[in-house]
Amino acid sequence: MKALQYTAYGERPVVHEIPEPVAGPGEVLVRVAGAALNPLDVKIGAGHVQEYFPITFPSVVGTDLAGTVERLGSGVTGWSVGDAVITRTDPTEGGAVAEYAVVPAPSLVPAPTTAPLEVAAGLATAAATAWQAVTEIAELRSGQKVLVHGGAGGVGSFVIQLARRVGAHVVATASGNAAEIVRKLGADGFIDYTRIDFRTAVSDVDVVVDSVGGETEARSLDVLKPGGLLVSLPVPPDFDRAAARGLRAAFVFHASDAERLARVVAVANEGLDIVVDRTVPLSSAADAFDYLAEGHAKGKVIVQP
Repeated sequence: MKALQYTAYGERPVVHEIPEPVAGPGEVLVRVAGAALNPLDVKIGAGHVQEYFPITFPSVVGTDLAGTVERLGSGVTGWSVGDAVITRTDPTEGGAVAEYAVVPAPSLVPAPTTAPLEVAAGLATAAATAWQAVTEIAELRSGQKVLVHGGAGGVGSFVIQLARRVGAHVVATASGNAAEIVRKLGADGFIDYTRIDFRTAVSDVDVVVDSVGGETEARSLDVLKPGGLLVSLPVPPDFDRAAARGLRAAFVFHASDAERLARVVAVANEGLDIVVDRTVPLSSAADAFDYLAEGHAKGKVIVQP
């Protein structure tokens, strides 16, 4: 089968022909319909997170996939050949950007019925991370004001929708050409960060969800109300800096969790848009990886074997 592989830290991944994996006890072989790339995949390949997610080369890229059950390993119950499923693999194992993937049976969740199967892969990390930020960490409530940085990105697009779902007032930053996307997702306000300093356009914010980091994190403290919360996605925030100003800060360390993903799929079945920047064939997966690394994707980049 064909698969996109890391061959060394810092090297561009390459599509190779490799043996089809075999499902062992407690595992399931999935025929991949679609795999979604994430910024974490870029960090793993660059070696920036090897302290947390070490990999052994060669390693198949990606954690997020949707597909159909092809074969069951011994001892697996509750699944049948042909079932449509979605999963997020352990980042140290990867395996998503390939024609077939072997995954632990307990990690599988029935795929949503409201999106094409290949597109459903876009929920696995991005939507589940947004759920963790909005529901588990911020515990966002109706009437609160939330500022979402990177509102047109993979995670940001889901944060907007989940925040609106609980009745929050949502303001999102993005580049000007993403205004229509952000508004369609339900944002009450839009700020073009390339033209406007968001600190002049919004204030008294209860929660900032930051997928950008750096100076954006530091400036976000200026718009939070006393006791407000900064939720950082890319890196741990400066907790001391926030505390010194009477503010709270939290970091979303997202781990694969089938129960959380099942809750996300349930919401998706009620209505959750998956913004897709582009869908590419597996033969072009390395180019898609490069595109994602540039940091300007609007929504998800999907690889379709």
